[in-house]
Amino acid sequence: MKRLPCIHLFANVSLLAVLGLASNALAGDPEKVLLEIDPKDFDNPTVIDNPWLPLKPGTQFFYEGTDVEDGEKTVHSIVFTVTDLVKMINGIPTVVVWDRDFSAGRPEESELTFFAQDNDGNVWHLGQYREMYDKTELIGGRAWMVGHLEGAKAGIMMHADPKVGGPSYSQGFAPDPFNWTDRARVVKVGEKTNVKAGDYDDVLIVEEFNEEEPGAIQLKYYAKGVGNVQVGWTGDDENQEELELVKAVQLGAEEMKQVRAGALELDDRNYIYGNTKPIER
Repeated sequence: MKRLPCIHLFANVSLLAVLGLASNALAGDPEKVLLEIDPKDFDNPTVIDNPWLPLKPGTQFFYEGTDVEDGEKTVHSIVFTVTDLVKMINGIPTVVVWDRDFSAGRPEESELTFFAQDNDGNVWHLGQYREMYDKTELIGGRAWMVGHLEGAKAGIMMHADPKVGGPSYSQGFAPDPFNWTDRARVVKVGEKTNVKAGDYDDVLIVEEFNEEEPGAIQLKYYAKGVGNVQVGWTGDDENQEELELVKAVQLGAEEMKQVRAGALELDDRNYIYGNTKPIER
């Protein structure tokens, strides 16, 4: 999906990470703080069991809803798959997630995203490769990863112990040409929501935005033990994406073989990876 300082907000992030900022952010606006990542804080990074964002290999989530394209509301769906592939990024093994977006049943985007969990239980976002389609035709792709695009920084996708309050936190940063500046803040805890996949209590709500469109806010609803179950919006978001979890399944061996082949096909096309090692099982 498109879009996951007050010291207590980073209680589960090392002080070094909080203070390891871009020099211009250190003395400035806490809403522009960028985080540094240290491989020594990741002893078992591919086991992602954060209760708010568990990423177990073989889990596949199906989302359905709508968004607005060229002023018209369009049927939108997403298939989000946690693969059993691993990508080494900046000295840290990451879990490869394959995310496919469909508009009115046609492929719109296909994306590999790279996550790792640190020793404190925080889930980090270390980069992504995204392809765009016009109907069924591939029209281009772009990538950013920590250490493989100058200036790129990792960010927190989910804290180990999310709390309401304080400035926003970075979900990662990449300069032009990718221009990824997404940030997030926890706005509610202990909420309830109802989607096609079920009824959920103790829901965490996170708002996400980017620096170019600070008034366009996407809302993510996370259920404990499940992950993201709903997406909404508020403010001046022209896209007005609304999604709900329809079902979550655990894939079998043959299905995982197909997922692996699809993700590796994207990886092969991503020439921007350059000098990084291929992802592996």
